[in-house]
Amino acid sequence: MEEPQIYARLTEIFNDVFDEDSIEVFPEMTAKDIDGWDSLNHIRLILTVEKAFKVKFSTAQIGSLQQVGDLVALIQSRHRAKGPGIVSRFF
Repeated sequence: MEEPQIYARLTEIFNDVFDEDSIEVFPEMTAKDIDGWDSLNHIRLILTVEKAFKVKFSTAQIGSLQQVGDLVALIQSRHRAKGPGIVSRFF
């Protein structure tokens, strides 16, 4: 999956999770950049991302994310690891 596709889908997800219409996701974005990005919405965000991209992240991977660019890199690595036609089972 290409990076522009991931950012476009993440923009949709962020706008849905944070109930906004104007969020533009960028690589350096952090929780401080979005009003309402608290621990509950963080969980909702991660679950929605996992479902949308058909991936699973470990607790350590989630805890290591510092900015949205890190999340994009993680999504890309999961898609590369899955390969064509293989379901990802990383926990």
